[in-house]
Amino acid sequence: MTTDQYVITAEDLRRSYAGGFEAVSGISFSVARGEIFALLGTNGAGKTSTVELVEGLAAPSAGSVRVLGHDPHRERAAVRPRIGVMLQEGGFPSDLTVVETARMWAGCTSGARPVAEALDLVGLGARARVRVKQLSGGERRRLDLALALIGRPEVLFLDEPTTGLDPEGRRDTWDLVRALRDTGTTVLLTTHYLEEAEALADRLAIMHRGVIVTAGTPAEVTAARPARIRFTLPPDVSPGQLPLSLAAGADGRRVEIRTHELQESLELLLRWARETNVRLEGLDARAASLEEAFLEIAQTEMAGV
Repeated sequence: MTTDQYVITAEDLRRSYAGGFEAVSGISFSVARGEIFALLGTNGAGKTSTVELVEGLAAPSAGSVRVLGHDPHRERAAVRPRIGVMLQEGGFPSDLTVVETARMWAGCTSGARPVAEALDLVGLGARARVRVKQLSGGERRRLDLALALIGRPEVLFLDEPTTGLDPEGRRDTWDLVRALRDTGTTVLLTTHYLEEAEALADRLAIMHRGVIVTAGTPAEVTAARPARIRFTLPPDVSPGQLPLSLAAGADGRRVEIRTHELQESLELLLRWARETNVRLEGLDARAASLEEAFLEIAQTEMAGV
């Protein structure tokens, strides 16, 4: 992929605070046009500090960042009209109605889409005359998203976009983000919902202590982790009777097998169970998840490694 196909590029990006604390310690990544890129991180990993640099809210201490070919901090006037930003908290006047808030925002935005269209995109059309203070937490997040979309952004920054949404609202938001991606919008997403990152991201990076620990597609990030098989043995069968090639851990009758060859291990287990007439209660087999990869990194942090 050529350089001009990357909408966001960061090279050896660093950010230090007073006292010498370095929150971002030389990270590099790129986001292609029309891609959903998720930036994840353990608490204090430097994720928010990184996003603020990319959004142009602060200048890096060292390294460089480019958005649409421009320095987002020094050339903010060139970048701002082409991006949309959804912060964790919008902070809009509570006494204005939804439509008044959207009109106010549209009035400050060049090339704004019709207000009604923006509200309909996020399912707030029927709540247009309701005051902001009367909205639920989930509805406020929808309003935040509508205002981020009102300028038809080429690049969209979404910071925890589905916090407070019910499952239906979360799925609707996912569908909208995918539709935006499919029409060419580039999305940089941060979220604490790992299921959300796994469902939406074309690529992702996980930060830890100011650096990117792992990056790639969700499948690539989870591929190095073992799959697991869990089941409960009958009272008269001990874990020691399992085939020796199945390295198993057990907590009483409950058994967990970790394997990089899920299909082969499962076939061996089921053949053994059939031949010995053993019923495996609660049998559950699944590939490694993004959550497991993330928790492995978080546990490393807790251990002080």
